[in-house]
Amino acid sequence: MSPEVLLALASFCLVSSITPGPNNMMLLSSGATFGLRRTVPHMLGVSGGCVAMVFVLGWGLVAFATRIPGFWTALHLASAGYLLWLAWRIARSTGPHVAGTREYPLGLIGAAGFQWVNPKAWAMVLGAVASFARPDHLLTDVPMVALALGVVGLPCIALWAGAGSALRDWLSRAEVLRAFNWGMAALLVVSILPGLWNEAQGLVAPASPHHQN
Repeated sequence: MSPEVLLALASFCLVSSITPGPNNMMLLSSGATFGLRRTVPHMLGVSGGCVAMVFVLGWGLVAFATRIPGFWTALHLASAGYLLWLAWRIARSTGPHVAGTREYPLGLIGAAGFQWVNPKAWAMVLGAVASFARPDHLLTDVPMVALALGVVGLPCIALWAGAGSALRDWLSRAEVLRAFNWGMAALLVVSILPGLWNEAQGLVAPASPHHQN
């Protein structure tokens, strides 16, 4: 890759990683609820999961998946279901300071696995691979895309977790933390609505010509 392409790739990774989405909403809430140190495995899982997706998708899964009827529809529905469950978990989180609770942050493996049902992660990884990995140079370009996403993306998501951690004093009252987490859960739900709407339109569109006859 030329220096110009690498700069463009870094810019793409920066914008994709730092803008709001399911990962960053969850990290903001986790930082506020559990603190930055306990959120580190969550951050590493997000970064590592996205890097792993670059290799898996860039080196062949996309071509395989496109041959499976209904693959993308099933992915969207699975993503929506899992995100709704996570939103409910965030909304009900009271933090580790409440006696008798067993609250815990999302760990490294869970966060890495979550990327496979995260619509924004799919869009980011597919966009990076399609835009910057040349078809005849996949062996070398895919690792470069993965490296850029890891190096640029990790500090970006750390900012969200850090921002949440910085709010911990303000959120020390249980009722304030509860309201904050309900707000984060609502934003997480809102973040999946465009994808569901597009999917619904795609399911309805093929039937429309028959209604015109």
